[in-house]
Amino acid sequence: MGIKNRLVAMSFLQFFVWGAWLITIANYWFGTKQWEGTQFGLVFGTMGIASIFMPTLTGIIADRWVNAEKLYGILHLLYAAILFYLPQVNDPTTFIYIMLVAMCFYMPTIALSNSISYNALKNNDYDVVKSFPPIRVWGTIGFIAAMWITNLTGNKATDYQFYIAGLAAIGLGLYAFTLPKCKPQNTKTDASLSEALGLEAFKLFGVYKIALFLIFSMFLGAALQLTNAYGDVFLDEFKFFPKYADSFVVEYSTIIMSISQVSETLFILAIPFFLKRFGIKQVMLISMLAWVLRFALFAYGDPVTGLWMIVLSCVVYGMAFDFFNISGSLFIETTTSAKIRSSAQGLFMMMTNGFGAILGSFTSGWMIDKYFTKSFTSTENLSQFLETETSNPKMLEFVKENGVEVAADGTFSNVIMMKDWHNIWLSFALYALVIAIAFAILFKHKHDPKAVEAVSH
Repeated sequence: MGIKNRLVAMSFLQFFVWGAWLITIANYWFGTKQWEGTQFGLVFGTMGIASIFMPTLTGIIADRWVNAEKLYGILHLLYAAILFYLPQVNDPTTFIYIMLVAMCFYMPTIALSNSISYNALKNNDYDVVKSFPPIRVWGTIGFIAAMWITNLTGNKATDYQFYIAGLAAIGLGLYAFTLPKCKPQNTKTDASLSEALGLEAFKLFGVYKIALFLIFSMFLGAALQLTNAYGDVFLDEFKFFPKYADSFVVEYSTIIMSISQVSETLFILAIPFFLKRFGIKQVMLISMLAWVLRFALFAYGDPVTGLWMIVLSCVVYGMAFDFFNISGSLFIETTTSAKIRSSAQGLFMMMTNGFGAILGSFTSGWMIDKYFTKSFTSTENLSQFLETETSNPKMLEFVKENGVEVAADGTFSNVIMMKDWHNIWLSFALYALVIAIAFAILFKHKHDPKAVEAVSH
């Protein structure tokens, strides 16, 4: 098997073991376990916490002491073990702690897989900007395959989504030991203290352009967590509207969401053209504006008359994700030296899936519960809402269509709770727009490799 095909297999499995549960875990949390919303934000927050230190730590280990492919395989085997244990957990707090352990093993493998791929391609005289995107696209295909398997087997709200991911992770962990060797590059015997500890990549924060790029990557990382955490459960909650309850969107919400990943496969292949034609600043701006459109279309979409908006939102996601995530990884790779390759990729992961994920997950979970969740516990409470609420026709429709049982004292014997998805998505769209404007004004980019070489050597 050629080197590219070997990397394709790694990329496919890398995201298969994540996609089997990432988009559907909200259905498992809210539908099967019936746990509350604020804590759910902590589930995605575990990815952020793990990404703050684990990618950087494992990157340092791979740069100095252990072959990246061996470390990669060990982490996937440990990740698989935790996935098999997760279904045994019946307490939400314990579930969050166990998920944190799982993410400590999984999140650094994303950066390590990039380093392994870049190293193998360079050693075989391939241009990484041209060769990596067609390989990485198979990761998205793997993610789609996992989503479809989970949904079509009826497991989008069951324990089996974790077993599907776990079996694939075992296979990937074992396969990793057969990958091309990616030996440590930073092995100087007369290293300084910072070099010995593997902290050289943090010097990149001393380059204004790269520091600013990493900060905005953090803010975009927050946007990514919003759509991962709430996209599928948003579509699933249309089941509470009688006219949408039997729609294809509700029954196969995960498959609808997978259109986003199908779109990714197309936009990944376009990255080399866009990067070379427009440069990193324009590509990142396109990504940010795509996030605005992604959220705005969700705000106004529905499974019948607004189905085209939901589908278009999923198509736009491909551009929003790829032009940020893949282009950002390539930007870091092409502006840092080989001896800090894994550490620099870990740093990028720390800002996007670390601090960015925490910002998006914790803030959104709290914000949605406090400002965008309506509860109706009495006829007076409901009457006041119907008289004053004018900004969200979907919530009005929901309340009117879902009859309630009123007790003799005027209270409801069944409490109605509804998330204000319309304004939730509009808030997210406004957030992405503010980030785009700030980036356009503040980020000044003209490729200057000498500035980076000064801090990378």
